[in-house]
This record gives sequence, structure tokens and C-alpha cells, in this order.
Amino acid sequence: MEPNGRSPRFARVLLKISGEAFAGNDAGVDVHTTRGIAEQIAEVSRAGVSVSVVVGGGNIWRGKIHEEAGMDRATADYMGMLATVINALALQDALERMGVPSRVQTAIAMHQIAEPYIRRKAMRHLEKGRVVIFAAGTGNPYFTTDTTAALRAVEMNAEAILKATKVDGIYSADPKKDPDATRFDRLDYMDVLQRGLEVMDSTAMALCMDNNLPIIVFDMAAPGNIRRVIWGERIGTYVGRETPSLV
Repeated sequence: MEPNGRSPRFARVLLKISGEAFAGNDAGVDVHTTRGIAEQIAEVSRAGVSVSVVVGGGNIWRGKIHEEAGMDRATADYMGMLATVINALALQDALERMGVPSRVQTAIAMHQIAEPYIRRKAMRHLEKGRVVIFAAGTGNPYFTTDTTAALRAVEMNAEAILKATKVDGIYSADPKKDPDATRFDRLDYMDVLQRGLEVMDSTAMALCMDNNLPIIVFDMAAPGNIRRVIWGERIGTYVGRETPSLV
């Protein structure tokens, strides 16, 4: 609860962070950028919000490029899963240095550095106030980290997926290329699928639609935006069936 007495709109969320978010203005994992992500997560976790995270790995490995060059798709996808583990460990380290307890769970077993994904154990961590970071995707090739986010959110009984991006919502076109692109405040799942908007892949969107799980797409670069979304401020784009009662 905030000092003014307002309670968060969501008590449990899953945050989807792309691999590119960890890179800052360079490739790899930028320490200062990762610390900024961790600070925003720490802020809401300390306020009592249950937070789990799914991370991508695009800052380290872009499988699609190698697939186009002839690499086996499954091999490229497995390498991408390993890249997500690096980002997950970096985020865990940043959170722990801030005094926020966290656990990394991976869909591919690597016992020396992280726990294997076990749903009941992950739920228990969340109940104890720990941040749980899910890495290695679903453990299967041909599935994106967007699909992982939708799957884990449903499994963790999250009330919403918060998709952190580099833009302030969903646009009708790429705002960097089209000056006439307009931002949507709210969309239905079918709107996204029928318009072909690049929010999440169709598998992830269908899973969210089937489970009535809202998605909020927002710009994480602005400090405090994770808290603003969770407390119901009208930022970003809301995707779902019900019109949210935002303030």
C-alpha cells in the first residue's frame, strides 16, 4: 500500500522482459541497465506485490539470424534458452544485492546454478515474498519466451502479464517509421490477432484469451512505470476482455 492509502490493482503479476532490455545501448548485459530493472522490481516487491519474471535472451543470441544462415532451428532455439539463463542470473544478482530475495528456475536442468522449474515450489517462493525468475523458456524449441510468459502466468495464478518494452504501448504501425502511427489505449485479444499487431505471438495471445489473462504493454525505460501499472495508472496499452477500472 502506498502512503496515500491506495492499494495495488494487482496483487500478483508476471513481468515479461525482453533480452534487449538488459543490453542498454550495447550488446550483452549492461550492469547499470540491469540495476535499473531490478530497482523497479524491488520497489513493488517490497510493497507486497507478488512478482515473477520471464526473461528473453535476444541481447546475447538471436536464433533467427542463425536459422536463416542454415543452422538447425532446434539447436538455435536451445542456444537462445541458454542465453535467457545468463540474463536471469544477472537480474537475480542485482535483486539480491538490493536485499530482495529471489530464485531462478530453469526449464532445462542445470542444478549447479539454478533450481529446476517446479510449479509448486515456485508458488511457495512467491507466497514467501521472493521474486521468481523463469529462464530457459518452456524447455522446448519452437516456443517463444512470449509463450513462456503466458504459460507461467497462468500456472502462477498471475492477475496480469506486464510486458515491458521500449515503446509506451501498442501502435497501429511502427512509430519510429510511421509518423501517423496511433497508440491504442485498449484492445481486445481478437483485435490484436485480427490486426496482426506485434504484441505477443499468436500462441501466447490465444493462451491469454482462453484464460482471460490481461496483458499490459508499457515502456519500462521510465523509472517507476512498473509501480504505476500495478497501481492502476492509465499508461501503456491494456489488452483483455474487461475494461480495467483505472484511476
